[in-house]
Amino acid sequence: MSAFIDNIDVFLAGFLMTLSLAAASLTVALPAGIALAALRVAPSKGPNLAAMAYVEVLRNTPITVVFFFSAFVLPQLGIQIPYFGFAVLALSAYYTAFFCEAVRSGINAVPGGQAEAARAIGLTSRQSLFEIILPQAFRAAIPPIINVVIALVKSTAVASAFGVAESLSTMEQLANKESSAVVSVLIATALIYLALTIPLGLLAGQIERSTRSPR
Repeated sequence: MSAFIDNIDVFLAGFLMTLSLAAASLTVALPAGIALAALRVAPSKGPNLAAMAYVEVLRNTPITVVFFFSAFVLPQLGIQIPYFGFAVLALSAYYTAFFCEAVRSGINAVPGGQAEAARAIGLTSRQSLFEIILPQAFRAAIPPIINVVIALVKSTAVASAFGVAESLSTMEQLANKESSAVVSVLIATALIYLALTIPLGLLAGQIERSTRSPR
């Protein structure tokens, strides 16, 4: 593991870039996913169909295609931002659809009587959703939301193909530089991702157990 120790500053920089990329994408994608989930359960057919179309298109499109569109098509449309911004845009657009479905699963877990009771006391559909349904839905939606976060963190590796120096890109550079230590570099990179994803997985399991209704 001498290659890791000798280049620990490079690994740290890659780790921090991965963390920054995941955090920035999460900051955009989660609120957007919540808003999209609200549209998916809206009584109006127009917003509902538009949200459903977005979700179905993005969920069935490879994330690499979304990255290519963000990094190569948007500049041709006059949008010029750093590759980090393009990576955040691609990850956010892609995972908004998955956060939407995670939140919607939580909404569907709320008993229908809750909405009926809200209407009975005079709340509008919007008030019922944001004051009654969503607060209860988040309790059921937290585990799937964390699972989507884990997938997002792992997908930051795709950004390495587009000039963002996150952990996978760091591994590629060091593997070329330290050709005799490819295995140790690969193991060190895998451990970096595991250090991010395993705690999230354990957290999801703990929350799921704590929120499970007693039989």
